[in-house]
Amino acid sequence: MKRSTILSSVAILSLLLSGCSGQEPGPSQAEISAAEQAEQARAQEADRVAKLKAEMNRLADMYDYDAAIELVKDDQNEQLAGMVGGLEEEKAATRAWEEPHRIPHIFFHSLVIDTDRAFDGDGQAQGYKDYMVTQDEFTAILEQLYERDYVLVNPTDFAGPDDNGKMRYREIMLPQGKKPLVLSIDDVSYYEYMEGDGFADKLILTEQGDVRNVYTDAEGKEHIGAYDVSTMVDDFVQEHPDFSYRGAKGMMAMTGYNGLFGYRTSPSQYEDSETLEQDQQTAAQIAEALKDDGWVFASHSWGHISTGSVSLARLKRDTELWAKEVEPLLGETPHLIYPFGSDIARVGKYSGARYKLFRDAGFSYFYGVDGTTTAWMQQTDQYQRQMRINIDGLQFAKEKRGDRPVLSAFFEVDEVIDKAR
Repeated sequence: MKRSTILSSVAILSLLLSGCSGQEPGPSQAEISAAEQAEQARAQEADRVAKLKAEMNRLADMYDYDAAIELVKDDQNEQLAGMVGGLEEEKAATRAWEEPHRIPHIFFHSLVIDTDRAFDGDGQAQGYKDYMVTQDEFTAILEQLYERDYVLVNPTDFAGPDDNGKMRYREIMLPQGKKPLVLSIDDVSYYEYMEGDGFADKLILTEQGDVRNVYTDAEGKEHIGAYDVSTMVDDFVQEHPDFSYRGAKGMMAMTGYNGLFGYRTSPSQYEDSETLEQDQQTAAQIAEALKDDGWVFASHSWGHISTGSVSLARLKRDTELWAKEVEPLLGETPHLIYPFGSDIARVGKYSGARYKLFRDAGFSYFYGVDGTTTAWMQQTDQYQRQMRINIDGLQFAKEKRGDRPVLSAFFEVDEVIDKAR
């Protein structure tokens, strides 16, 4: 081959390798890197905006317009800034609830999941029928409450101490037609007597930080999911955020003698338990997660005693056990839900030694039971008092007899009642 031909071939190869084969030069590595970085930044910004918009909408759906606006008040994104005006309009359309002294409060016990096991005719069956509702009944009740424009609130949303420490009503701001409602659950302990009778076993905290139930079916297989009031409410609010006022879920009335959430946490009752310390730690973690998610705790006494009739000495011992064994796991609470509805007074204002004992223990919100009226409340400078309506088989039967019916304000018994009864 001639030298000139060899040189020519080398030159062409050199041009090809250098990217200069007679075509326009492509982008440099630096230019490619800059373009990729710009695209990545655009994607990150779009993701940030999408997440903020979703959170703003969630907060607005829960009527917390100020929190939604606060998220983006100094944000430079035009989309986010453009949403503020609409939120301001929605906020302006809300109205303070006109009857803060008349807010209904309904309560449940643990849900019957397996009616065959719960209603099997043994010594516990009638009690379950009287005091519990089934999972199917609760599902139907939630739907009717939502359809009737009820919104879950917590008591501190509508009452609390002012700057001088005096209990005062607070404004609940809702759109026209929406109505506040308090929901509570008694005895979230998963007592030993309920084991094997078709109820959830306990609450757990998942790796994702969600509170779920463990439920064991009749064949002994464990299931994790929503198998009681609290977890079903969580799921319902997730799907219907406008059922919750600023994240409120409800109250849990807790005792201590059988422990908390299905864990045997009482040192005085389970002193020989090898898992006592671990159970206490797990219960405390679950309590924290529940509070973060809108649940409020109330004392139901340590031993589920008749607070209005036991001796003062017994009441004092029980209150001390609450402070020693339960409060360290749940945290302090100003709420007291009377077991058996055993109030320390009738309709008169509180006074006397029992009230002083409770006040000294830190309680300033009190809850009795009255299934004859849709709402009863009493407030002084020192406390807020509210009666609760029991939602259970006894109240269903009372309603069907026409004995001072109240449940029709919330749902139709005939439409929700379980045929398994």
